[in-house]
Amino acid sequence: MTQWERLQQLDTVYSQRAFDLYNRDEFPMEVRHYLAHWIEGQDWERASRDSSQAAFLFQVLLENLDNQFSRFAQEKDSFLLQRNFRRYKQNFQKYQEEPYTLATIINWFLVKEREILNDAELAQQVQALQVQPAAMELESQRQVEMSLKDLKTKVEVMEHSIRCLEEQQDEFDFKYQTHLMDSCTEEEKKMQVEGLQKMLNALDKCRRNFLSDISAMLDAADILCSALIDEELVDWKRRQQKSCIGAPDDTSLEHLEKWFTQIIECMFQLQKFLQKLDELVGKMTYDNDPILVRKPPLKSRVDTLLTHLIKSSFVVETQPSMPQGRGPLVLRTNVQFSVKVRLLYKVSELNHVMKVTVSVNKFRKFNVLGTLSKALNMAESMNGGMVADFRHLVSPSSLSLSVTEELHRITFQTQFDYQGLSVPLETSSLPVVVVSNSSQQQSAWASVLWFNMLCSDPKNVKFFETSPAATWPQFGEMLSWQFLSCGKRGLDSDQLETLAIKLFGKQQSYDSCKISWTKFSKENLPDTNFTLWVWLDGILTLVKLYLSDLWSDGSIMGFVSKGKERLLLKKKQNGTFLLRFSESIKDGGITFSWVQYANDGTPSVQTVKPFTSTDLKQIALPDILCNFRIMVAENIPVNPLCYLYPNTPKDQAFGKYYSEKTGDPPSFSDAGDDDLLLQVFEKSPMLSSSTTDDDMLNSILDSDSECTVPDAFPPTAPHTSPSCLQHNFSESPLDIFADALSPDIDVNVTLHEFINSPNILNGINLRMLPEESDDFVLDSGLIQDLGYPNIPLTP
Repeated sequence: MTQWERLQQLDTVYSQRAFDLYNRDEFPMEVRHYLAHWIEGQDWERASRDSSQAAFLFQVLLENLDNQFSRFAQEKDSFLLQRNFRRYKQNFQKYQEEPYTLATIINWFLVKEREILNDAELAQQVQALQVQPAAMELESQRQVEMSLKDLKTKVEVMEHSIRCLEEQQDEFDFKYQTHLMDSCTEEEKKMQVEGLQKMLNALDKCRRNFLSDISAMLDAADILCSALIDEELVDWKRRQQKSCIGAPDDTSLEHLEKWFTQIIECMFQLQKFLQKLDELVGKMTYDNDPILVRKPPLKSRVDTLLTHLIKSSFVVETQPSMPQGRGPLVLRTNVQFSVKVRLLYKVSELNHVMKVTVSVNKFRKFNVLGTLSKALNMAESMNGGMVADFRHLVSPSSLSLSVTEELHRITFQTQFDYQGLSVPLETSSLPVVVVSNSSQQQSAWASVLWFNMLCSDPKNVKFFETSPAATWPQFGEMLSWQFLSCGKRGLDSDQLETLAIKLFGKQQSYDSCKISWTKFSKENLPDTNFTLWVWLDGILTLVKLYLSDLWSDGSIMGFVSKGKERLLLKKKQNGTFLLRFSESIKDGGITFSWVQYANDGTPSVQTVKPFTSTDLKQIALPDILCNFRIMVAENIPVNPLCYLYPNTPKDQAFGKYYSEKTGDPPSFSDAGDDDLLLQVFEKSPMLSSSTTDDDMLNSILDSDSECTVPDAFPPTAPHTSPSCLQHNFSESPLDIFADALSPDIDVNVTLHEFINSPNILNGINLRMLPEESDDFVLDSGLIQDLGYPNIPLTP
């Protein structure tokens, strides 16, 4: 099943997102639909970086459009499609000189589709895991449903009562007029008057009862209104706020729209009842008529309640966001952004009637460019909701907007005029950060995260003047959402504890620990030149672009201290390795460490220098793990990586991710371009021997923090290596090659040369090469740490 077919099978909430995605002008939905199989079979990400590949795909795309046009020409009912595809081809011609731009656009749409599918899949998983999902929330929804049902029943009863009241009054009026015209004796008149008086008393009682019923109904409506506006709507707004920063919360408006529509309809029905009472009073009134006294305050209550409901029903359904932006609420000058508003009172009579205007910073001089007025309509919503979708707004560049802590609000205004009620409506987006160039997006997104994590008042645009600190539970949850958004898996308790130790040191509990805005985004981490957020954001970017699948399936342990890493691995069999994020790479790095045993059974942990986005752009991490080699003393290339921690065979864990070129480990003589080999020796200065003493471990971990890790093998196990490492190391391997090369021999070998001919480094005396730190040994490029040029890996 294609990705496009899966999108079409999603629930309404997510199919609406796909519908909204292709409401943009850059890439027509019809082209996506009819060319789905071909589009998904191409590597658009590569084409966006490779001009020749982009040009080739561009020409094939035009041919496909021609073929589709010819197919439609043969079909009787495809005239409009035929015309559209001719126009699409003409529009695409503008990319003739820069086909990689079109490739970038198509790749962006495919990525956004995958995000929608991932969100839908995550929602299904969450729903499946929740055996008793949100009992209190469901109970509150049941209460609202029951209250609305009761309110609607009362309205139906009152509708019957007002008809009976009208019939009763008509009967009295008829008999009264007959009495006035009838010529009869005094005794008969007296009897008629007594009868009329009884009828009037009964009519007066009915009027009073009816007014009391309206008052009681308004009391119930007040309670229901409070539940809707002060609880359900507030909860939805908070869920939407959290979803903007990655929380997997449900932000659909179907329930709220149904509830608001039903209660507002009930209130308009009450308004009609009160108007009917005016008609009855116009036909007949009397001394102490309760309608004259009690109706005005009741009408005022109905109008007030209606006004409050209608004002609250005008909401921002989709917060401002840019295509290919960092995230919602981060806008850039001179770049289009979109935002959608909705009226939760769904009434067909107002379709295309209410005009919505948009402005930024209502009381400050800040304008936007584009279509600033649009009608609420049902055509732009798949479920027929009253929405106005602004897709082509632009922030002007003439403003000084370099400060990423400056918050702005986008305001929407319209006028509600219906059934005699006139109400001005206004709603605002969550605060947005406007930047002038791409380099500011990282800091801007940090501001968005911090605000929406801690502040529930969307009007507080001066939040960063006195920004509060975040508690560790708040901060940890927010970080987990970021990884959930980027890689479909949040942070587990062990990963969060590692980060907490990094920030606060070892604690019994971290619930009372706090982190300030300054420490999060302004102060550099100890012994680094970058902040905590820059470090985390680099890792998030790495996960999103290159490690999403590995992070999602749990292959990457991620955040683990070096001490704990060594303690975990030293309990495992030879060749066990784990993947963790680097703590020293600004833009995100991932490294792996493995355990190996000496002939006397002493374990040591070896670690490679981190792989960065530059490396992973060229070779995927699973292929690196598959083809990674070290040279043992006999010049035999060996892959020391056998088991992903705790005991999963490497190929079982990563085999499904290997590229087509990656096959069985080759012999030394036929090593090719895809093989990463490096000649290293046990105890070489290049290797990080991690036989760390107890004092160092205790300085990183409490002595009991990982003591429960069981031994995977009996004490004799370390002497028996798995098949992938069944090569004995020489007692003194360096002595064999000590004089093999003179110091003046040129060793500036490029990585490409080395990969194609690994023998080129045979015999180099590694003691002549620069010595590395203890923390890392083998480089992601595998050569630059030996003093050779940093040449990117090429597939």
